[in-house]
Amino acid sequence: MINPDTLQFIADLKENNSREWFQANKERYDAAQANVIAFAGELITELSKLNAGVAADVEPKKCVMRIYRDVRFSKDKTPYKTNMAIGRLTKNKTVEIGYYLQIEPGKSFIAGGYWMPQGEHIKSIRQEIDYNAADLTRIVDADDFKKSFGEFRDQEKLKTLPKGYSADNENIELLKLKSFIAYRDLKDKELTGPNAAKHIAELCAQIHPLNVFLNNAIN
Repeated sequence: MINPDTLQFIADLKENNSREWFQANKERYDAAQANVIAFAGELITELSKLNAGVAADVEPKKCVMRIYRDVRFSKDKTPYKTNMAIGRLTKNKTVEIGYYLQIEPGKSFIAGGYWMPQGEHIKSIRQEIDYNAADLTRIVDADDFKKSFGEFRDQEKLKTLPKGYSADNENIELLKLKSFIAYRDLKDKELTGPNAAKHIAELCAQIHPLNVFLNNAIN
């Protein structure tokens, strides 16, 4: 589980986002990072039991995102992210398809799928939807999926029709999507409870068929 101290560190970092403060609180950061790495390990173990596309030998440390921001091309020069995150859990050829857990007091979430695919990937996904929409709708319109993640079609869409598709296509609302994401906000207590890893893994397992569909589309 995520320790309340980890959430408190992130909250304090958000209020004191400077190198001086960070260095003075380096031991707190080290403890928070160790906690998130340990939680990643718990999550990998649980996911490997659920046929969710995650092998038990994935290295937890490699799944924890860096807290240091790349400020080279940003007007915002604050040096640190105000969240900690776990991703890169799957061994997909396309790293963009998988799971992403953001840990931030009051703003945590779990997500999966493919955010903003470009080029040949978006073309391939739309083609797969056009050919095999029933496979996707069976996943995203399932009662459990909707209960966990809401209406899949309520994501950012093109304002015009995608090239090559007509307005009378029965799956046009899926074809107009810019992203193919399952997303769920998480309360702090969902991360700090004793069954947190199992709970998050079960949500990821619901996303797994979506990841399979998307991987099949682009491979």
